[in-house]
Amino acid sequence: MRCEIVAIGTELLLGQIVDTNSSWMGGQLALAGIDSLYQTKVGDNLGRMVSTIQLALERSDAVIVCGGLGPTQDDITREAIAQVMGVSLIRHDHIGEHIRRLFESRGREFTQNNLRQADVPEGATTIAEMPGTAPGLVCPIEDKVIYAVPGVPYEMREMVLGTVIPDLQRRAGMTAVIRSRVLRTWGQSESGLAEMLAARIEVLDRTGLATLAFQASGVEGLKVRITAKAADALAADAIIAEEEQHVRDILGSYVFGIDEQTMESVVLDLLRERGWTLGVAESLTGGLVGARLAAIPGASEVFRGSVVAYSSEVKFDLLGVPEGPVVTEAAAKAMAEGARKYLKADVGLAVTGVAGPAEQEGQPVGTVYLGIAMPGISDARWARMPGDRNRIREYSVINLLNLLRRRVLTG
Repeated sequence: MRCEIVAIGTELLLGQIVDTNSSWMGGQLALAGIDSLYQTKVGDNLGRMVSTIQLALERSDAVIVCGGLGPTQDDITREAIAQVMGVSLIRHDHIGEHIRRLFESRGREFTQNNLRQADVPEGATTIAEMPGTAPGLVCPIEDKVIYAVPGVPYEMREMVLGTVIPDLQRRAGMTAVIRSRVLRTWGQSESGLAEMLAARIEVLDRTGLATLAFQASGVEGLKVRITAKAADALAADAIIAEEEQHVRDILGSYVFGIDEQTMESVVLDLLRERGWTLGVAESLTGGLVGARLAAIPGASEVFRGSVVAYSSEVKFDLLGVPEGPVVTEAAAKAMAEGARKYLKADVGLAVTGVAGPAEQEGQPVGTVYLGIAMPGISDARWARMPGDRNRIREYSVINLLNLLRRRVLTG
């Protein structure tokens, strides 16, 4: 079973909106074991939409058309699909009435153009899930099918998970289950990870038990995705659990979390387990460390606060940094000790450096010093961060948190 995704909207082509819908649907199709070899974007032009959908049907068994189901003049997905099917649009009064009630329940004015959303290609059925005013469509064409879902992400996701994926699996006669788990890593390059896992990948290629794939995620690290296919979820999960242990044994502390975990959530969990609190002193990151920590639910149990000591005087007067150069290991160490003392925390972290655009105190752009003060440890280390000003700051945040993670794990 092959399924192609066609995203509708001139705004996608102009770069006014980033097409995250297609990437999400591609991931769900992969998890469901449905092959998806093409993703296409097309503007709000009837002729081009028709030809794009027709081409998709020629090379795939199913097509998911996303967007263009609204009430305005440029929402012409229904018309395009009807033309591909060679049928007329038929207005479903019960859908129109449902849309009217939705507007009334939300205290919004109902206008007649909203009834366009009740037009359905002859022979098509509507998708049961309808969280908004636009009904999704299931449109059979001989032995193939077109699905139409709204471009509003939460509406699209409910329809894809509730109707589209199960219907695709039914049409494919699938009984097997495909599961995936993502291991998140930091501190090693993609080629480095591939080399470390090369022997294991060869074993999996021979046995077919599972697959490993790599995904670069910029300042969030590198992901190693483990995927397994089995007769049921229990068997697939067992294969993944065993394979995860193999990968962890090989990669060691480069693995910092799984799936939706982030470096900051992992660090907070580690500190919470030990009953430790955390205070941060930031210079070049200007509050980014504290913002990421504070975004995690329950952070207040661990995170005491962050001192944004951007000027040298704040470092001297508040954190007790000795007067002199502030882009040094000694300054970072003193900042961490000052944060621990001032914020009354068990652990103090600090970051200082040069984000650019020009060198500072004789240090080149990208020079960063990371400080840590915790029971039995008071230390700092130098690092060189790549990229522009924003990337240097973002890389500094995750490297600082990773330093803490490693120190906590090693005691």
